Amino acid sequence: MILTDNQRDILESLAGGDGYDRSAAARARMVLWWDEGFSVQEIAEKAGASKPTMRLWLSRYDEEGPDGLVSRVSPGRPREVPGRVRARILALTRTTPPPETGLSHWTSTEMARYLKRREGVSVSHTFVAQLWRENNLQPHRHRVFKLSADPDFEAKVEDVVGLYLDPPEGAEVLSIDEKPGVQALDRTQPPRPVASGRVATRTHDYQRKGTTDLFAALDVGTGRVTARCFPSHTRADFLMFMDQVIAEYGGAELHVVVDNLATHYGPDVDTWLRRHKNVTFHFAPSGSSWLNQVENWFGILTRHAFQHGAFVSVQDLVNTINNYVENWDWDAHPFEWTVTAEEIVAKVEVLHREFRKLLANNL
Repeated sequence: MILTDNQRDILESLAGGDGYDRSAAARARMVLWWDEGFSVQEIAEKAGASKPTMRLWLSRYDEEGPDGLVSRVSPGRPREVPGRVRARILALTRTTPPPETGLSHWTSTEMARYLKRREGVSVSHTFVAQLWRENNLQPHRHRVFKLSADPDFEAKVEDVVGLYLDPPEGAEVLSIDEKPGVQALDRTQPPRPVASGRVATRTHDYQRKGTTDLFAALDVGTGRVTARCFPSHTRADFLMFMDQVIAEYGGAELHVVVDNLATHYGPDVDTWLRRHKNVTFHFAPSGSSWLNQVENWFGILTRHAFQHGAFVSVQDLVNTINNYVENWDWDAHPFEWTVTAEEIVAKVEVLHREFRKLLANNL
């Protein structure tokens, strides 16, 4: 491509500064540099543009002249997704995927594939994801829930939450439960520790070395934990653990939150309570272990000590638990309970209504 004097005059009248600002003037300057003998690489560096961009505008000028340096406007507005399609996507998102899909939940890609295959609607998975964001839908996230069928649910919630928010003066409130069947899992090969540029690694397979049953008492006021491992979790084991707990608190008045596990009640427990008048049990509603604060501590213990651990024996696991409890108690702090009993009951009533509506729609 060799420019005539007339072409150079026209381009020079269009040309702007040395920088590339996506204007026709900057593109005219590129063509002039090309005519002056600069290479594509040199022009790209001078203009601050890429080589493909350079080749594009040189080719456009060669084919169309100065008109080829003007940005082309797309004809008409981009095609929009009809409102009925948007509504259909949102409706499908709020339902479980049809059985024939074999899906447990929707993803944006699977939603786009389903619409195209089953309903003849073509949308991109990015559009589906954007629509979900606009409507605050997150089908990839799930939470576990269980509605309590306890007929005394409201009274028990008020009792337990009342202890958390307004404990009796001069009394100690304890949250007690057991974590049975904690497994001592040993990796088949030694784990590799973290190193610069490399995450810690461990084998995917493991060897079972046995189990232990962990009993724990969380002091709601201080966050301190008393724990002990047993080879089983019978009622006798529970009462033995309770003897250890009350020994630590002397003759203090104790209010103990427990769940409805069979080891927490029965004739033996009644006899024990009659001998220890300073101890009162408060039962959480059935199916509501989340109300027992020690469950939060069990979750933390699992993540910090068990999830990435390797234990050569049950005793090794027990030693790890004891060390963790000692480390926890060194600077323990209580969990902050803020929700009221009224708020819990109101939210559960909403869930019950939604659950009944869901059942009615599926009948």
